[in-house]
Amino acid sequence: MIESLTTSWMGNMAFDAEVDGHIIHFDAEEKYGGTDSGPRPKLLVLSALAACTGMDVVSILKKKQLIFTRFRILIEGDVRDEHPRYYKTIRLIYELSGPGFRDNPEVFAKLDRAVRLSRDNYCAVSAMLKNSCEITDEIVLLDL
Repeated sequence: MIESLTTSWMGNMAFDAEVDGHIIHFDAEEKYGGTDSGPRPKLLVLSALAACTGMDVVSILKKKQLIFTRFRILIEGDVRDEHPRYYKTIRLIYELSGPGFRDNPEVFAKLDRAVRLSRDNYCAVSAMLKNSCEITDEIVLLDL
């Protein structure tokens, strides 16, 4: 299977990528010749990782019939000082909220299993990135 998309230069440092019929607009900061009209590509790598693993985790938790009120993934990338300035490490923090979730070992076990399955078996973005940087994760349970 081959996946493809088209990315077009829009002037200055701006580019538009057409992805599955959706337009994603990229741009650089003004100090690099852009107009700051869109996100930088490298940050979208982090958002792609968070969305990919998030979709896996939600799907797995639904199959486990775990009802939650809020799910967030905070993600941090530690960037090299030298060029090329890629991520040396990426840290994912999975926050799951629901009534009685804080310090609940059953909920923790379900989320931990879902995170591990995503990381080790399902998330294609994680699979691509783990060969170029260290990826760690943390689980936080909150009552809500």
